[in-house]
Amino acid sequence: MVHIMKASASEGRSGAIVATLAGAGIVASVMGTLLVPLIGELPQLLDTTSANASWVITVTLLTGAVATPVVGRLGDLHGKRRLLLGCVVLLVAGSLICALSGSLLPMLIGRGLQGIGMAIVPLGISTMRDVVPPERLGSSLALMSSSLGIGGALGLPVAAAVAENADWHLLFWGSAAISALIGIAVAVWVPGVPSTARGRFDIPGAIGLATGLVCLMLAVSKGGDWGWGSATTLGLFAAAVVVLLLWGRYQLRTRDPLVDLRTTARRQVLLTNLASVVVGFSMYAQALAAPQLLQLPEALGYGLGQSMLAAGLWMAPAGLTMMIVSPLGARVSSRWGPRTSLLAGALIVAVGYALALALMGTAIGILIFSCVISIGVAFAYGAMPALIMGAVPHSETAAANGFNSLMRSIGITVASAITGVVLAQMSQSVGGHAIPTESGFRVTFILGGAVALIAALVTLAIPRRTASIPALRADESERAGTRAGVTA
Repeated sequence: MVHIMKASASEGRSGAIVATLAGAGIVASVMGTLLVPLIGELPQLLDTTSANASWVITVTLLTGAVATPVVGRLGDLHGKRRLLLGCVVLLVAGSLICALSGSLLPMLIGRGLQGIGMAIVPLGISTMRDVVPPERLGSSLALMSSSLGIGGALGLPVAAAVAENADWHLLFWGSAAISALIGIAVAVWVPGVPSTARGRFDIPGAIGLATGLVCLMLAVSKGGDWGWGSATTLGLFAAAVVVLLLWGRYQLRTRDPLVDLRTTARRQVLLTNLASVVVGFSMYAQALAAPQLLQLPEALGYGLGQSMLAAGLWMAPAGLTMMIVSPLGARVSSRWGPRTSLLAGALIVAVGYALALALMGTAIGILIFSCVISIGVAFAYGAMPALIMGAVPHSETAAANGFNSLMRSIGITVASAITGVVLAQMSQSVGGHAIPTESGFRVTFILGGAVALIAALVTLAIPRRTASIPALRADESERAGTRAGVTA
């Protein structure tokens, strides 16, 4: 009876729940691009060196990568709504610290807290599985899963407008206010669901994973600055390998692991996570290259001479496109299975990069191919939660989605590193500054398209029989009803 009442309540206010959770995901993802328009000015703004200023971006990636699987497991054990509210509090706190800072150290602390808050996305995905009616679940999950790309694209023009026309601290005052409103909406609209997971939180596992990930992400994100052959970079890579291998061995032997590696090793979960890495790479490669093309001087022959704000506005439709297309991807998953949506998404991304080679010479051309790539990412990202949750126990959904989000973050970080290397190596000196050449951008787009095709090949190896989310929820409801009948 309790189960039926919860389902009815969810149906009555499911629209508000979906809007709240998707809004929370978009706000959290905006934090990742909030300072992108200010990267060149950060050393002056924070009175530090360029190398130190780059940590303002890196620390958010690091804390976000570490937090997503850890917060996901805590959500499974102690309630997802409670952890959602905790993440929102961290977003608000981090934003306020940044808004009040004028030097490097407090900015790093604030940005680190904002990175932890990005765990909202996997928490929101697993919460939807619990509270959204089956007929709305597929489109809701697709929207929530795509919020990373949506927030990133929509945040750029807003951040650029503020950076060009107002005090940069206003960015963080605004993010604090919006995050606070999201927290109120979560408290009002998102219901609490009793935890189904059992056991204790794996503190040694969390420490081991955090250590290994920090070593790996530092090596990947800072290797270009330190030198890929430097002792620091190679030492971090070696430490990451050793720590993560030891962590994996421990996870297989402990009774309540942070990440159930046996479940993660299932073919469907393993290949979906691998696809997440390469799709994340494909998404971020164009997000790094296209704004640079738009802002380079026209005198170069391939630059488009756009202002910071104009470049952001040209990129914004990609985020809107992702938002609009997400429900279509969900319908494809419902009819033909999430594997088909993921495959279609990877192929559409590859087509987008092929278009980039032909259309990179005009601003409208960049808008077109960016939107095509965003359509593919929306299909792919919307399919991933269905594939993951169709293969893991209900009690592990938040942890499994957190691990999947981690895989996307690794793909994004690797894309940032490799794209940076390509554009740096294929550059020319103009006015004493290293400027990427047209060939460098073309190689970047070719690389992005090739990685998208790899994602398609990985998807083909995923088992064909993968349940759609509505079918999965219907099965769960039937099992729950059976258990309730037996209990009665």
